[in-house]
Amino acid sequence: MPRNLRTLLAACTLLAATLTGTALARGVVNVYTARHYDSDETLYQRFEETTGVTVNVIEGDSDELISRMLSEGANSPADVFITVDVGRLWRAEQEGLLSSVDSDVLNDRVPANLRHPSGLWFGLTQRVRGIVYAPDRVAEGEVTSYLDLAGPSLLGRVCIRSSSNIYNQSLLASIIASAGADAAEAWARGVVANMARPPQGGDTDQIRAVAAGACDVAVVNHYYLARLIASDDPADNEVAEAVQWLFPNQDGRGAHVNVSGAGVVETAPHREAAVRFIEFLVSDEAQEVFAAGNNEFPVVRGVPASDVAKRFGPFETDEINVALYGENNPEAVRIFDRAGWR
Repeated sequence: MPRNLRTLLAACTLLAATLTGTALARGVVNVYTARHYDSDETLYQRFEETTGVTVNVIEGDSDELISRMLSEGANSPADVFITVDVGRLWRAEQEGLLSSVDSDVLNDRVPANLRHPSGLWFGLTQRVRGIVYAPDRVAEGEVTSYLDLAGPSLLGRVCIRSSSNIYNQSLLASIIASAGADAAEAWARGVVANMARPPQGGDTDQIRAVAAGACDVAVVNHYYLARLIASDDPADNEVAEAVQWLFPNQDGRGAHVNVSGAGVVETAPHREAAVRFIEFLVSDEAQEVFAAGNNEFPVVRGVPASDVAKRFGPFETDEINVALYGENNPEAVRIFDRAGWR
């Protein structure tokens, strides 16, 4: 075969392979997610129907998924990483697993304080860490802020999760950002002194403990209480009716807000589809599905909360960039250890 013809055929073969690869890249997105909600599955199906892009989902614990991507290395099929809490997004960021994205859609729809400054990840939902209390045992105005949890009037009256819980680590990280490390440590020591029992259980367990009289005040993410309100089990409804909800810091910096979020993986084989997928997740349609599915608050302004979440009423949120929770996480962990918060 003449050399020119062989060269032409080789070039055509390479072009065909490139075009085929591009077509495949646009037709698939591989999602590694630590969110486990039926509403998310609904969104994946709607994205497929709308775009023709197939969504392949790998579910797991955040740390497990991070370890998996690290072990897969450059050959990882992961395109998008989704998890809850900025602390976990920060862990992926620190491992070099996330790629910067500059998207007009994402930058316009996700408020600046709810996304990474360099576009490594974007908030999908808002999660407010607030306070539940027993209205018959806590005087009006006795608790209005996170700082009150460390006050002398609550000695032996506070229930809260372990310091290993990422939600509490991010809450303390936000106090470091707003008040400094010394004030944050003083607060942590005060809360430890006020604990009604050693930290145990999840957020729902803290709500149940208040309802049962084991403590008078607890710290929880809002959607755990929303689940009890919306439950078909009368026993859950009774627990919800026995407590009151409080958005803290309404006369100050606002309630502590965290996010579930998504980022494009650094080695994503289908980057274009990955960006398009995350853009879809902040569309009005997707934000309404998120809100209805787990009673989380939308990140996009103007999208209504679920009917259950609306019952909590209007509130002001802390406007600091949530990325600081990750940056301050190591210091928060050290403070918890020094304070004896187990």
